[in-house]
Amino acid sequence: MGYFKKTLQGLSWSLGLRFIIRGFAVIRTIILARILLPEQFGAYGVATVTLAFLEMFTETGINVFLIQEKELSKYLDTAWVASILRGLIIGAIIVISAPFIASFFRSPQSLQLLQLISLVAVIRGLVNPAEVKFQKDLLFHKEFMFRGVVLFIEAAIAISLALILRSPLSLALSLIISAICEVIISLTFIHPLPRFKFTLDKFAQILRQGKWVTAAGIFNYLYHNADNIVIGRLLGVSSLGLYDISYKISSLPITEISEVFGRVTFPVYTQISSDTSRLRAAFIKVMISITAITLPLSMILFFFPTQIISLFLGPNWLSAAPVLRLLSIYGFIRGISGSTSALFLSIGKNQYVTLVTLVSVLGLAVSIVPLVLKFGLSGAAISVIIGSVAALPVMAYFVRKTFV
Repeated sequence: MGYFKKTLQGLSWSLGLRFIIRGFAVIRTIILARILLPEQFGAYGVATVTLAFLEMFTETGINVFLIQEKELSKYLDTAWVASILRGLIIGAIIVISAPFIASFFRSPQSLQLLQLISLVAVIRGLVNPAEVKFQKDLLFHKEFMFRGVVLFIEAAIAISLALILRSPLSLALSLIISAICEVIISLTFIHPLPRFKFTLDKFAQILRQGKWVTAAGIFNYLYHNADNIVIGRLLGVSSLGLYDISYKISSLPITEISEVFGRVTFPVYTQISSDTSRLRAAFIKVMISITAITLPLSMILFFFPTQIISLFLGPNWLSAAPVLRLLSIYGFIRGISGSTSALFLSIGKNQYVTLVTLVSVLGLAVSIVPLVLKFGLSGAAISVIIGSVAALPVMAYFVRKTFV
């Protein structure tokens, strides 16, 4: 089967998977938004932002490395042990720092959520790294089933517990249970199974290859979460809850499409990376397809934010409409620019991804605080747009350099 056919087949399964994943996410968000208040979402947001920060800061680039390497089993044991140790370290750091983080955000409710979220990092560390085979070997139909089961469990538990508890604890508990299910499924049905065996030189090789992925992960985290941190600190967790929901609504339908293309095209690009003309043709087709899909979605979000929020989330969230309109612009830019990461990674230019993300972070960093102080939540949305636009010339330069 040709690579274009494999790409189309992979896109079909991945789009189906993302449809189910985001279907669960949207339904869960709609239901929970009518059960929980913005400040409760904000308190949970503090916990997830903390977890995401530590996961990104300790990212070793293992998954990217395993996809790039031909002999996955050669590094599987070391990758698993490293993942376990990483999870334990993240969990310990969250538990120790939880009182300080809750105090920083002036959110006592976040303390218990942080303590629960620490378990998620520990549990996720036990997941079998061989699950990257789904992407590496273009087995997207199997990933469809694997992820679909895990996300269904998470959504069902979150909604059920929210109806009973009427508390953001339901979100944290559902995340823990879904992480346990992912570990069990990955160690039961995905082969080869890893052994608790660590080789220092192999780990060093992973780190050398993954250093740019680690740096890109840190910058990516800062770009996508610095606004949340500033809002939570300056405007409070209620505003954070409003902004977080607006961010998800604006970015989910658009950036998820981009991520689907990225997941599918990364291994395909990798296999044709030595043929520049073929790689260029594939990249152009992907960019045209992403633009054709994401532009109409962005326009709907831009012109009808009040109607969308009123229909799906209810009156408690209507104040987020202006933010949703601005973030729809960001979502479109991110959807287009994000698709280039797969291209850069496929040719081993991990540093390109890092540098593009760094420029985005700098654009956000210099504007976020003054804009939030002057315009509130809308200022945060504007600063995110500034960061995404600032990176476009750098991204275009590296794309051109790839094909010259």
